[in-house]
Amino acid sequence: MPRRSLGAWTIATLVFLYAPIAVLVLFSFNTSRLNIVWEGFTTRWYGAMWSDVVLMKAAANSLLVASVTTLLSVALGTAGGWLLHRYRFPGARLWRALILTPMLVPEVVMGVSLLALFVFLRLELGFTSLILAHVTFCFPFVLMLVQSRLARLDPALEEAAMDLGATPAIAFRRVLLPQLRPAVVSGALLAFALSLDELIVSYFTASAASRTLPLEIFGRVRRGLDPSLNAISTCFLLASMMLVLGSEVLRRRSEPVAQGEKR
Repeated sequence: MPRRSLGAWTIATLVFLYAPIAVLVLFSFNTSRLNIVWEGFTTRWYGAMWSDVVLMKAAANSLLVASVTTLLSVALGTAGGWLLHRYRFPGARLWRALILTPMLVPEVVMGVSLLALFVFLRLELGFTSLILAHVTFCFPFVLMLVQSRLARLDPALEEAAMDLGATPAIAFRRVLLPQLRPAVVSGALLAFALSLDELIVSYFTASAASRTLPLEIFGRVRRGLDPSLNAISTCFLLASMMLVLGSEVLRRRSEPVAQGEKR
């Protein structure tokens, strides 16, 4: 009985979470412009979204911001994960906790605090402020994945490289970095997906010129339902799902290798 109840609860939870997404995808093929009642099947809204200049501009902004954010997050997360793993210094745990804090802080709080910081620094809102804001909450995910991978690697690999004359930087680049590639790529995919889908932090740190797709969709939905938004939301939903699944596949593939190395 408890097992059946748990199964029913799990199914009900999944239906509650994914039923709205299923409706979104379904109505992206609806012939009705009102998008309330199903009237028939069509794919014209996918063609209409490509002719929407403003929507495509917002999508291009999202891809630009996500790409730059991913590059910076991978660089900071990989370097930071290695430094925290390689060196022991006073307050290391405090620094680690502070770096990972953006993963736990509510997005509204982060958005308001970043906006206050940019105003204090007199940094004009735009692509720069938006990318800095996205990097703030994206690179801790890369750092966490890199640290997790480093913890499972044999420390003798780096020690052997340095015994043969390599500096710590060279040992990291030529010995550890190839071993970290699955975690780095997984973190990059995750950072790209997080930046691509971000709404709340972007709302506080973007300008009109740097308006991203989530912001454009949010603004249009408040004025009324638009089937073109369903179509482009479905496309970005599929892209995000593939990125997250790719990140998870790479993470799982790296685990057996790491466990074998540890043994």
